[in-house]
Amino acid sequence: MKHLRYYAVAAVVFLLDQLTKQIIDANVALYEQISVIGQFFLITHVLNDGAAFSMLPGAQTLFILITIVVVIGIVWYIERNWRTGRPLLLTAFGLVLGGALGNFIDRLLYGHVIDFLQFNFGSYTFPIFNVADMGIVIGVGLILLDAVLDIRRERDKAAGSLEGDENGKTHDITSGTEADEPAR
Repeated sequence: MKHLRYYAVAAVVFLLDQLTKQIIDANVALYEQISVIGQFFLITHVLNDGAAFSMLPGAQTLFILITIVVVIGIVWYIERNWRTGRPLLLTAFGLVLGGALGNFIDRLLYGHVIDFLQFNFGSYTFPIFNVADMGIVIGVGLILLDAVLDIRRERDKAAGSLEGDENGKTHDITSGTEADEPAR
C-alpha cells in the first residue's frame, strides 16, 4: 500500500497537466499570447506534434512507442524497488510517469500536445512547454540528484569502513577484522 504514493505523484502530475491543457484550449485562442510577467512569462497556446520542447516534430508513432516502453519500465521499477528506502528516486519516477502519461494521452487522442508556458530571456525564447514536460524534467533532475547522492553515500560508506586505531591497526567495521595499518 505504501508504494501507491508514487503512483499518487504520477496521478497529480497527470491530472494537473490535463486540467491546465483543457483550460488553455477552452480559454486561449491558438497562438494567442497573454502576458503574465511582462514579456518574460507569457501564456501562449501552441500545438506541439514533436517531443518535449518541440523537438523532432511529426514523429508521433515513435513517441507513442517510446512512451509505452518508458511507462512499462517505470512501473516495473517502482513495483520491484518500492521497499528499498529510496523515496527520492521513486518520487522522481512518479513525476516522470505522470508527465509521460499526460503527453502520451494527448498524442494518442489528438496527434499533438498543447504547450502554453513561454519564458523569454531577452531575445531568447525558451521552447514553450506544459505541466507534463515540467514533471518529466523535474523527475529527471531528481533522478540525477539521487545518483549524485548515491555516489556520495557509497564514498562515505567506503571511507567509514576503514578506521584506524591508536595502535597503528585499522579496523574494518564491515567485517570486524583488524589489520596492520600500511606504512606512510
